[in-house]
Amino acid sequence: MTGEASPAGPLAGLRVLDLSRVLAGPWCTQILGDLGAEVIKVEQPGQGDDTRRWGPPFLDDGSNDAAYYLCANRNKRSVAIDLADPQGAALIRRFAETADIVVENFRVGGLAKYGLDYASVKAIRPDVIYCSITGFGQTGPMRNTGGYDFLIQGMSGLMSVTGLPDGEPGGGPMKVGLPVCDLQTGLYATVSILAALNHRNRTGEGQHIDLALLDTQVSLLANQASNWMNGGMVPRRLGNQHPNTVPYQDFACADGNILVAIGNDRQFRQFMAMIGLGALADDPRFAASGGRSVNRDALLGVMRPVIAQWKAAELIAAMQAAGLPGGKVNEIPEVLEHPQIEARGLVHEMERSDGTPVKVLGFPAKLSATPATYRTAPPRSGEDTRAVLTGVLGLDAAEIERLMAAGVIAERL
Repeated sequence: MTGEASPAGPLAGLRVLDLSRVLAGPWCTQILGDLGAEVIKVEQPGQGDDTRRWGPPFLDDGSNDAAYYLCANRNKRSVAIDLADPQGAALIRRFAETADIVVENFRVGGLAKYGLDYASVKAIRPDVIYCSITGFGQTGPMRNTGGYDFLIQGMSGLMSVTGLPDGEPGGGPMKVGLPVCDLQTGLYATVSILAALNHRNRTGEGQHIDLALLDTQVSLLANQASNWMNGGMVPRRLGNQHPNTVPYQDFACADGNILVAIGNDRQFRQFMAMIGLGALADDPRFAASGGRSVNRDALLGVMRPVIAQWKAAELIAAMQAAGLPGGKVNEIPEVLEHPQIEARGLVHEMERSDGTPVKVLGFPAKLSATPATYRTAPPRSGEDTRAVLTGVLGLDAAEIERLMAAGVIAERL
């Protein structure tokens, strides 16, 4: 890696060329950056990543960057280069020649005309690890169709098992409150890139990673898909109930709702004794997990009125004292101020180059020898253009000024 000195971290010494925008790709490259890789984020002059405008809320620092953008773009340097200009495409190809990893989420074949598709980049960097993220993948009848998280949540079957049952007030399919398809695809992209890196370390061979949002979410249907494939049970919406384990849901107490997550027969016996229904644990219908699932309506019909007599805090405290899993539904401000989250150091305060403070949620894994680092706050669009072109590609001041004047590159929006 040329240019700036390598940061500490398990991926130090690796350079990532980030040609992605919105969330799945940037989520992946942020993780790589957290683990020490140098990430060069290429953005369109005058526009930048789409999520910079996905607000409110926006930062009041002159950039007007949305809070959404801040969640996925720390530990990166931003260069603004016009990909559609032949001179701009040539600059990006020069970056690609120095890059260990390229991440992009253009339409299938969209980068070929710029000489930035996998075949073209491999020709100038044979051992490159090139990750393409699309809605439906590089093959198949829908390969040319654009994919968005909401669409994928529906098409993948996720929404068919999310929400209240039909016939209940508010029943019907419901999306998850986070863009989980994008986020999980970003995670799978990171895992795949790390696997490809290990392969390259052993063989010297790079490779192309073809990753689709739809494939990712279908693979994550997990137990719900297995229930159908191996048991013939069509998954359905159960609200907050679990398809296989009972009781595993929310219950109404006298002063609010609580969560009960009973995962085995021993816990069930303890919980039922605690709430004064110990005899039900010996009922043949409920003694084993499979029976409780089949007879859930009968069991819940007895449990609900008893739990409704408890105060929420008292029942949660009793469960915690007994080592049983239970709690409340926290709102976002509550969980971010929770003592456990504070103790784990999940919230980090950073400063942008102009001193503007921003808060980010950190990398969750605690690596004992090579922990994640938080080196640079999410950059303004193009704020590193001059420094990166000079430090990485060796352009002199006159050439940079010429490209600026021609509109090929830019500094900040």
